[in-house]
Amino acid sequence: MIDIGVNLTSSQFDADREEVVLRSQEAGITAMVLTGTDLESSPAAAKLAEQYPGFAYSTAGVHPHDAKSVEDLSLPSIRELASLPHVVAVGECGLDFNRDFSPRPQQEAVFEAHLALAAELNMPVFLHCRDAHESFMAILSPWISKLPGAVLHCFTGSEDELKACLELGLHIGITGWVCDERRGQALREIVPLIPDDRLMIETDAPYLLPRDLSPKPKSRRNEPCYLPHIANEIATLRQQDTEQLITITTQNSRRFFRL
Repeated sequence: MIDIGVNLTSSQFDADREEVVLRSQEAGITAMVLTGTDLESSPAAAKLAEQYPGFAYSTAGVHPHDAKSVEDLSLPSIRELASLPHVVAVGECGLDFNRDFSPRPQQEAVFEAHLALAAELNMPVFLHCRDAHESFMAILSPWISKLPGAVLHCFTGSEDELKACLELGLHIGITGWVCDERRGQALREIVPLIPDDRLMIETDAPYLLPRDLSPKPKSRRNEPCYLPHIANEIATLRQQDTEQLITITTQNSRRFFRL
């Protein structure tokens, strides 16, 4: 079982990071991809991944929230990290028009810079899109044929958006958002539409603790060890055997990230 999105560099894990990894392995996680989200966390994620060879890998990129921090669109530090064998994707990158922590023109320029770098290096991209579907697709579409793969992580969009992403060839990352029968109801209804060979699973830990988890941790912090719970819920929604779903998503993740 592979967790394709873990923010292990988060300060929420400072007190027990090694224990978090051990708990994930005890829960059946066989690999995890640590998310690089800015110019500080990306090298930190790569350094962490290096400590767990054959188990942890990382991405390198700048989340749209932090696009305003990018001064050089050639992304030299991301390029350098991408040369490391355990760095397996460019990103997290994309657009977030929900909070607009960075100006939209800057988000768009930085997103395209990531796509250009990934195409040049023949690396897959780890994508983010929130309330920006039209602009996201307009920027991504011309690049998609030049990329070996693209996954839209933590997908929470509409059915029409899902269909457009699938038509473009994207893989889809599903989190514990599906475990929330209130906010996640729309996603729960469309998860069965994702083809087997396009689906991957993730926790996005320490965020998005599954709402239906019982008992809930006192910290309210999500961990990779809860991925089996998420996998079971996704399998139920798709009317699949849980072990079959785990096998399928593990194969997809290994193929996509070349693990």
